[in-house]
Amino acid sequence: NDDNVKLLLAGDPSTPHKAQVIELLLSIAHVPMEKVHTIRLVADQPQNPELWLRSFNGNDWLYFNPETGEQGLPSDRLLWWIGDEPMVTVDGGKKPNVTFSLNNSEMNAIRLAKLTDENTDANFLEYSLYGLPLQTQQTFMIMVMIPIGVLVILVLRNLIGLQTLGTFTPVLIALAFRETQLEFGIILFTVITALGLMLRSYLEHLKLQMLPRLSVVLTFVVILIAAISLFSHKLGLERGLSVALFPMVILTMTIERLSITWEERGGGHAMKVAVGTLFAATLAYLIMSIPELVYFIFTFPAVLLILVGFMLAMGRYRGYRLTELVRFKAFLKADS
Repeated sequence: NDDNVKLLLAGDPSTPHKAQVIELLLSIAHVPMEKVHTIRLVADQPQNPELWLRSFNGNDWLYFNPETGEQGLPSDRLLWWIGDEPMVTVDGGKKPNVTFSLNNSEMNAIRLAKLTDENTDANFLEYSLYGLPLQTQQTFMIMVMIPIGVLVILVLRNLIGLQTLGTFTPVLIALAFRETQLEFGIILFTVITALGLMLRSYLEHLKLQMLPRLSVVLTFVVILIAAISLFSHKLGLERGLSVALFPMVILTMTIERLSITWEERGGGHAMKVAVGTLFAATLAYLIMSIPELVYFIFTFPAVLLILVGFMLAMGRYRGYRLTELVRFKAFLKADS
């Protein structure tokens, strides 16, 4: 039971100590066990090696996670080293903290041509985005997709007539969805915005100036994000920790703009704008997350210049928007 586990761990619930206790208990039962250190094959933030235990039953290796008790090594794990020895040792210094950064390596057409034809002058590949360090590549994979998200918002606003809170607000929210995932991100955004609107309504009665009012709302948003992260961690919802990646200033300005819209044009219009912003952010997130599109833009960033041409063309458009055709449909019936 839990009391026995606490007694065996002796107040040290760390993963290495758990693995050491498990190995000791199994050695008493004459069950061979060894420690293995793995890394996840995902292009994500820098990661530390993950400790697993494995035992050979005569036919296969059986892997166990000492932290969760999970059995079976996931397909996205790679064994890096085996044993108790640290990966790096330092004499006369502090214990090093080793992290790994991984990225997918695609064989694009240009690089394939360079490998198959030695006479091809493809030295310009050294000046492509693939020549950057892995962490920088991951950053640019996000950055080069921002114009795609902006183009989506531009089409929704200028051609369709969807009302949103600014041009870049939905794109920044879409970037936050990359970390929180779409469904959980929408819930977090809705909860934080709703509670912020309640606070903003109360502050309106205090007749504060704009800058102090925004400062109070921003502080409240920070406290709310910290509270959500804490409760999510206590409930075991690790995805809730990613709420800290939400742009706090954007949330603050969203609350302020929605509150002003509510006061000037009513609650119905404010809800319409809020739903439009969420819809635009969701669509931008879905398009910006297409792997083939991310690869294409990252490999050929000059394509962004073509997007500039589309943006300039839409900037010259002076015709009706799609929603305006629906609004003025009654005039067409009257003329006929």
